[in-house]
Amino acid sequence: QVQLVESGGGLVQAGGSLRLSCAASGRTFSSYAMGWFRQAPGKEREFVAGISWSGGSTYYADSVKGRFTISGDNAKNTVSLQMNSLKPEDTAVYYCAVRYRSGGSARLPHEYDYWGQGTQVTVSS
Repeated sequence: QVQLVESGGGLVQAGGSLRLSCAASGRTFSSYAMGWFRQAPGKEREFVAGISWSGGSTYYADSVKGRFTISGDNAKNTVSLQMNSLKPEDTAVYYCAVRYRSGGSARLPHEYDYWGQGTQVTVSS
């Protein structure tokens, strides 16, 4: 079993910044990648950013590319999401997730094995 705990959410004005962090505990060895997703009210959960431990590659949703940066430490089982130039449409609950399998797009929720409880990010206009 793996436990993921997110922190760093909050309320910020448009154009501001927030940094989300996620710490994993439990069965953390041999994870393949970690990622961030978000879910706004009435919408489906959507991919935001991911990082693969093999090679350290990162990938982003088009909507956040150039504004958000994902980073992580495989040895410490942590991943962070630096969010700059925030927009009201970034308002959502943000979830951290971990996957143990390779393959696929790495952008779909079902490709991830464990999830955190989520942290609220609210961007006011």
